[in-house]
Amino acid sequence: MNIAKNVALFGGTFDPVHSGHLAAARAAQAAFSLDQIHFVPARIPPHKPSRRLTAFPHRHAMVALACAGIPSFVPSILESRGEQQGEPNYSILTVRRMAAQLAPGDRLFFLIGADAFLEIGAWKEPVALLDATDFIIVSRPGFAITRAAQVIPAELQPAAMTEHCIQLRRTRVHLLTTVEADISSSSIRELALQNKPLRDMVPAAVEEYIQKLSLYQHEDQAE
Repeated sequence: MNIAKNVALFGGTFDPVHSGHLAAARAAQAAFSLDQIHFVPARIPPHKPSRRLTAFPHRHAMVALACAGIPSFVPSILESRGEQQGEPNYSILTVRRMAAQLAPGDRLFFLIGADAFLEIGAWKEPVALLDATDFIIVSRPGFAITRAAQVIPAELQPAAMTEHCIQLRRTRVHLLTTVEADISSSSIRELALQNKPLRDMVPAAVEEYIQKLSLYQHEDQAE
């Protein structure tokens, strides 16, 4: 007899993955009894930043190093390619791919930062995406769940709302307020560019990887 699991997808560029990501994952795991959290680096994010991303194999390798020794944290290759060559990695397709792998009774969550959730209306098939999985929004100081409610498509206007949860027609949007790590990948890249120590901003194995390969110092490491 299979025991139902709570599984979360945690997507991003992870360029690089850092201690703030891990803190968010641990907090979500504790709050929602998550059995697995799949860290999903995007090969080609739909809303690609102006700078070139570090090559996917490097970003995935750093995720694998960060997850090492934590059995419930899974480095994922779900977005190692698009549906077609050069196509961006759309979250709705990733969610569908993961859902097809789950057993009956398993519950799927999508872990996301508050700022990213505020752009949900611009994502591919936002209504279908919000219908397909519960969302866990990693909050930041001063962020109220009413801000999340304001960006939910009209077709899914909340059926009910509390201080930390929005009930939609099939799923829920949860607000996670127990994460206080103030770390950004951009600040880490800047320190790496100057060949400065990253201290506790990234796991030790990730710092060693960045330093040994001189990541963020050479253009030929980009996609």
